[in-house]
Amino acid sequence: MRELLLGLRLLFGSGRGNRVRFVLMTLGGSLGVCCLALVLTIPAILDAHDGRAAARDPELYKGKRSGQPTLVLERSYAHGSKMLGRVFLAVGTTDTPKAPPGLSDLPRPGEVYVSPALRDQVQREPGLKGLLPGRIKGLIGAPGLTHPNELYAYIGTTRGEIGDEARALKSFGSPYAPTTAIDPSTLDILRFTLATLVLLPLAVFLSVCARLSAASRNRRLAALRLLGLSAKGTQRVNAAETVVAALLGALLGLAEFTLLNRIMSATGLPGLKWYPDDGALSGRTIANCLLGCPALAWFVGRMSARAAATNPLSTRRSAVPRAPRVWTLLVLVAGLGLVVGYSATGLTDHPARSDGIHAVLLVAGALLTGLGLVLALPLLSYALARRLARSGSLALNLAMRRNEVEPGSAMRVVTGLVLLVFSASLAQGVLVELNQVSRNTAPSQQYKLALDRLTQEQQQRLRGIPGVEASAVVMDNVDTDSDISSAMIATCAQVEKMVLDSKGCVDGRALRLVNVDGAPVSATPTSYVVRNDGKRTTFRVPGPKDVVLYRSSTATGLGGDILLPPSALPAGAVPAGAYLVLSSSSDSSTVRSVLDRTGAIAPTAEVDLEGVNVEALEQLTVIETLLFLGMVMGLVIGVAAFLVSVTDRAVERRAQVTALALIGARPRTLRAVQCLQVILPLTVGLVLALVCGKLAESAYLVTGGGAVFWDGAGVPPLLAATAGVLVVAIIGTLPLAGRRIDPELIRRD
Repeated sequence: MRELLLGLRLLFGSGRGNRVRFVLMTLGGSLGVCCLALVLTIPAILDAHDGRAAARDPELYKGKRSGQPTLVLERSYAHGSKMLGRVFLAVGTTDTPKAPPGLSDLPRPGEVYVSPALRDQVQREPGLKGLLPGRIKGLIGAPGLTHPNELYAYIGTTRGEIGDEARALKSFGSPYAPTTAIDPSTLDILRFTLATLVLLPLAVFLSVCARLSAASRNRRLAALRLLGLSAKGTQRVNAAETVVAALLGALLGLAEFTLLNRIMSATGLPGLKWYPDDGALSGRTIANCLLGCPALAWFVGRMSARAAATNPLSTRRSAVPRAPRVWTLLVLVAGLGLVVGYSATGLTDHPARSDGIHAVLLVAGALLTGLGLVLALPLLSYALARRLARSGSLALNLAMRRNEVEPGSAMRVVTGLVLLVFSASLAQGVLVELNQVSRNTAPSQQYKLALDRLTQEQQQRLRGIPGVEASAVVMDNVDTDSDISSAMIATCAQVEKMVLDSKGCVDGRALRLVNVDGAPVSATPTSYVVRNDGKRTTFRVPGPKDVVLYRSSTATGLGGDILLPPSALPAGAVPAGAYLVLSSSSDSSTVRSVLDRTGAIAPTAEVDLEGVNVEALEQLTVIETLLFLGMVMGLVIGVAAFLVSVTDRAVERRAQVTALALIGARPRTLRAVQCLQVILPLTVGLVLALVCGKLAESAYLVTGGGAVFWDGAGVPPLLAATAGVLVVAIIGTLPLAGRRIDPELIRRD
């Protein structure tokens, strides 16, 4: 307690500079705690989503039920890139269950309860009313919805209308959610990525905040040690100040997060919206922030004061610290050994898989590599400084001599930005693998819509959707004895855009479509039904002799056995029982855009997607949003750590800069010195982070089992991000050497 009180007295009684430093430590800690609380709350938001889904999940009776129990029928429908859930209920007379969460009573025949988002969607798209037979009586409350933007409805109907697929309803509620916001295996990957993106840079940032003005504080602590304070007591005095700053910062950070949660839950994020209570601080999160951050500050405070406590004379006389040890590279070597080993298996016929012990080793390799980067920076900065300090340039000589004397200062300045680039590579790898799993791996994506549910105007608008590269009409035949099952009405140009390559297509002629990877069909005549002026007629197509050879990206091919030109249809005829086929690229953003526009043009038309799961697309959107949020937090933390440390470093060296100015160094030279002291170690660290990050990303992709092992497309964005980091670093160092000379700064020297 005595050391704690002494530390507080020194804090508030040692001048305005120390009080300003204490405020900066507190504000920096609050920013870090706010980001930490956000990372810790994300699983709670996802758990709340799954908990509501489980609470409303219908529990069915096993086997047949006597009497007239309540019947339930669930239907899911892809409306654009979102799922529209409908629950049909026919209330019975025996064992009537309680209403589901969010409703006070079960809907009666003709009554519809909808979510607020679905009500707004119906107002924008009246065509959706066809999916909701009845009148909208009320809204579903928050306990019955997984998130505020969910499209969901309970529809009351009769036993005769609900259909034979309905089952007897026992109650609502299940131990497990039928659908989760994120697949459990993917959630583990997301947690690991967020830990690398946010928590590792956050620990560095909080350590930087705890070591502001380390040199002047060490001199003050050394004086206390020389006055008779014990070594442990000296360490406790320093730790007391950092703990108080961390504790106040934690309280302020929790308040900042509470305000941020209210704002973000009201506005939402792309693909992710939650209720404010879902993101409220839990007891565990509060405990982790209020105990973890001061504990880290206590550890950093004691470690930073160890030199002053054990050897106060060398601290007071500014003795040259010892050079970094080579053993600090062992952690980086161990991490690189694991990631390089897993990456190398991608060159063999049997690449490693992330199961069992391999999953643990892969995570350990990535974390050891990131930690090794942090520990290796002082040694690399020292080696670089010793090599460049012998150059003929005055600015370079001064800069490197200072880095040679204090190599550890480079770690505090550049570590946050180096970890940011390393983490960005891992995040790219996660997105690459999830894109492979969640989308169609073929280069094109096809959408099928029933033609009889579309008007001529809707067909024209659907064909003109941005991103739709080709369209065609496919109709089924009516001859059961024909080998030809269907015909495609399209031009040769449209066919070429829907396949990988084709050969032998001629416009204006009927042709057989033969997939080179499939079995050919025989040239038999077949008949098709069309509507003309409201009358159904049949026209016959002779078996075409000529062949179009094509190679498709899917096993099912184009969806037709013969190709007919648009002129083959009778004048004014519309195919009956046909469907419209649209084709676009399989990029997930393009698929989402086409689905959204399709839902707006034809809200009640069912879209048949081949190779794409809309629920997986929704999950991918949530994951991309969370990863983007993690990268933003990592960017904020990395830039904040850089600005705080480089500013503190400049303030610490005011006496040295003033001495150089008094002996004749020009302001331009001093700015170059300040810039070179930061930029050269940062450049080395960023290059190393790029190499290590791509190796860790490759190891992750190889063990993930996807088709992409080497993400060459991700290199240019990382190079651009690295260049941007260097520009920010240069701009941040330039104003730190002022023109005004204050001799008072070196009065005691």
